[in-house]
This record gives sequence, structure tokens and C-alpha cells, in this order.
Amino acid sequence: MSMEVSEDFLLPIGLKPMLKKRDYVKLPSALCVVGLDPGLANLGLGAVQEQGRDAVHLGSQLVRTHPKMSLTTRLETIYKETKDFLLEHKPDALAIEGQYFHQQREVAFKVGQAVGVCLLAAAQLEIPVFEYGPMQVKQALVGTGRANKAQMTYMVRALLNLKQSPESHHVADALALALTHLSSYKINALQVKL
Repeated sequence: MSMEVSEDFLLPIGLKPMLKKRDYVKLPSALCVVGLDPGLANLGLGAVQEQGRDAVHLGSQLVRTHPKMSLTTRLETIYKETKDFLLEHKPDALAIEGQYFHQQREVAFKVGQAVGVCLLAAAQLEIPVFEYGPMQVKQALVGTGRANKAQMTYMVRALLNLKQSPESHHVADALALALTHLSSYKINALQVKL
């Protein structure tokens, strides 16, 4: 007997999905989350799945585009690689990093275009998307919003029991985002039971 619950049960406290197409989702027995660290030149993807009380690394990928490529070719590459990764891992949620470029408008615009094609891929596959700020991710993994890259990478490696650090800090950030969503999901699930 399959039990369907409102998608709100899967939402971390105080968060609403950026994209919401499904009215109801099945409660997954083992939540799979893909984290996405957006960028136009380097985009990190990381898939994790909860297994009991632990998180298991399912795969990760660094998508690179070269500045000499046309913008449309770069965005098409990001879209295809992201969609293929999502199709391979079939996640229950996509966690992305919220972008905060106060003084760098040109960077924000380019990264925003990359985020747009990633959101399109998620929407086409009906995957709910959740956004986390850098301080939220640092707080969830290290316990302080002031953690540095080395501390974050160490915690990603430790929590996923990896033999070596991820191939780039973009991949480490993507895995950290996925772990943050798993953590938020577990906290929300505990509060629902109370």
C-alpha cells in the first residue's frame, strides 16, 4: 500500500519550493537529493541519498564551459549536462545555492542565466527545487555560518565517508547543498512526528 502525503511534509521549515509542479509526492523510503553549485564556467553537481542515519555519495560531476564558446553553446552544455545528471540519479529534490552578488552585476547576470537553464531542466522533470544561502549551508554542515572552504570540504568528505576530497570546490559545494537539504528534511520529519 503506497501512502501519498502532501509535498509540504517534504519542505524544510520555512521554505517553499522555487518550482512546484506536483501537487502530491510519494514519501521516499530513501530521499535522494542533487545539489547544484551554479556557475557559467564551472558548475558543480552532486548526488547523495540517505541510508539509515547516513548519507551516501551517489555521484558528482563538474560541468566546465570555456569563455571562448558562444554564450548559447555554454548554456546548452550546462542544460544538457544538468538534465542528464538529473535523469541518471532521479532525485526527489534539487538543492541550489542562492546567489548574492551585491556589487557584481555582470557576474550575477551570467550566473543567473546558468541557473535559469538548470531550473528549466528540473521543471521539465518535475523535480522540486530548494534554495539555500551560503551561511545556511555552512551552519548545517560545520555548525557556524563563518566556516571556510577547507572546513566545508572536510565535512563533506567526512559525512560522505569519501576516500579523498571532491575534485573541485564547486563539486564540494554541490554535495554540501545536497547534505544541507537532507539535514533540513530530517529535522522537518522529526517535528512532524512530534
